[in-house]
Amino acid sequence: MKSENSVIPRKKFYLKEKYKLFLYAVPFLVMIFIFYYLPLHGWAYAFFNFRPGIPLFQNEFVGTANFFQLINTESARREIMRVMTNTFAISFLGIAFTGLPVVFAIFLSEIRSKKMQRFIQTTTTLPNFMSWVLVYAIMFSMFSVDNGFVNQFLLRIGLISTPTNILGDQHNVWIIQTLIGVWRGLGWGAIIYLASITGIDRELYEAAAVDGAGRFKRIWHITVPGILSTYFVLLILAIANILNNGMEQYFVFQNPMTRLRIEVLDLFIYNQGIVGINYGGATAVGILKSLVSVALLTFANQASRLVRGHKIF
Repeated sequence: MKSENSVIPRKKFYLKEKYKLFLYAVPFLVMIFIFYYLPLHGWAYAFFNFRPGIPLFQNEFVGTANFFQLINTESARREIMRVMTNTFAISFLGIAFTGLPVVFAIFLSEIRSKKMQRFIQTTTTLPNFMSWVLVYAIMFSMFSVDNGFVNQFLLRIGLISTPTNILGDQHNVWIIQTLIGVWRGLGWGAIIYLASITGIDRELYEAAAVDGAGRFKRIWHITVPGILSTYFVLLILAIANILNNGMEQYFVFQNPMTRLRIEVLDLFIYNQGIVGINYGGATAVGILKSLVSVALLTFANQASRLVRGHKIF
């Protein structure tokens, strides 16, 4: 007979591992739904001649007129072609420089002094956390025509006779903005490659050193193949994301001299919708951009299957 004071042990409740992983992902799924899927109701603006201050469904319903206006109007077609040219040019220049973080990560991993390695990594990563307004302030203080440090230095040593307006150079604005973007993101972009290098088996380097391979050969035959798959994944994702090259940088750096050459698709949508108060037309352009981005992502996914043997997702 059991004692009255005896305690019956409770059964512990254990979740299966797959359910635990799902619960870990729930906060991120909620965040994605709130910030990415929920705002899609704003696509309805593309089908109305929206005027601020009037409820959406009390505005004039125009159907697909905003979409056809982009095709049927000559001026609209020229504007779209100009903006798409800027977008693709700057994006492809950015893709052309995607190898720099790889090279930087390899050289950084070869530094034997850990203090020096951490100092360089910290110094080159900090610009990524600067706002574009602060980046513009730094560039303006360096390249300003009136009292910019670079112009003053070149004038004093006699390399130039008149100040050069680098930030207002419409002919080289694509490459200038690309280099500024590379400077800001170089250290941050190298982090994932440093992680890949860390994951390479160190015994491979030791075996290569025993066989007489020098530092350059160890880099070329071990490090480069070890991070090549990571590079191709990020490259394919960059190609799929070619239309989403942002607008913050170009919004801050635009000026009357460079506006026509620096206005990318995202900045064009902002200028049309917010500045030009053409909400319907801007939303229509945004929808078309999203559809093209999905098509590019699908293409990149298939390209990954052909090149690497398996898809991204």
